[in-house]
Amino acid sequence: MEAIEVEKVFSADSEDEVHALGPLNLQVQDGEFVCLVGPSGCGKSTFLRIVAGLLNPTTGRVDIGINPENPTPISMVFQDYGIYPWKTVEGNIRFGLEISGISKSRTKEVADHWLERMDLTAFASSYPDTLSGGMRQRVAIARALAVEPEILLMDEPFAALDAQLRQLLQDELLTIWQKEQRTVLFVTHSLEEAIVLGDRVIVMSSRPGKIVLDQKVPFERPRSPELRAQSDFNEFKNELWLCLKGEVEHYLERVNSVEGKIGSNNEG
Repeated sequence: MEAIEVEKVFSADSEDEVHALGPLNLQVQDGEFVCLVGPSGCGKSTFLRIVAGLLNPTTGRVDIGINPENPTPISMVFQDYGIYPWKTVEGNIRFGLEISGISKSRTKEVADHWLERMDLTAFASSYPDTLSGGMRQRVAIARALAVEPEILLMDEPFAALDAQLRQLLQDELLTIWQKEQRTVLFVTHSLEEAIVLGDRVIVMSSRPGKIVLDQKVPFERPRSPELRAQSDFNEFKNELWLCLKGEVEHYLERVNSVEGKIGSNNEG
């Protein structure tokens, strides 16, 4: 996958333009796990939506380089799960397969595999509103992977979970990725999460989001849970934070400036 000079400008009219992203250039190799971090509002999620085809870039292009015979080359997992509340767990997992025209027998075979793989078999007939947040996210991941995408996009999928459950799902995701070897673009606000999961960590600037650092993660796979406690892990995390810190400060300066102007206008 390659993004070439991608920019996104949102505008209701010329006076209200918001330059959200870019120009951004990024190459991702097949089977690579790339994590994107950056300040709030820097265009991380916007970029994922452009890659997914949900948004068109204002300028530039994204070359996916996918197999044209694959009916569902890209899957996306959202922070808010994005699963259908009127469908059962099994129905959610089967959905992408069914709309792709996969045979009923194959659909059941694949759904059963992912129900077992994500430890959801006992909940196959349950509806999302009866599940915990962690289980809902398992359903979302299973649905995304069931269609065998070439590229998996994940937009802060574990952000709403508590720390213990988040770490468990990180470990599960790594186990699945190491077996499936899908290309993954993963957005997170957590440097620790990015280091644990990624082959590379991309640090983006405050809006408009550009790449300010593209760093290979120096730790071999498979990565044990004990990695987080190692001194070289924290040294690498601090190295990334020094880069990210300046961008977060720029973001906060912009927020404070806007709030100051609003306060002045209200006083007037």
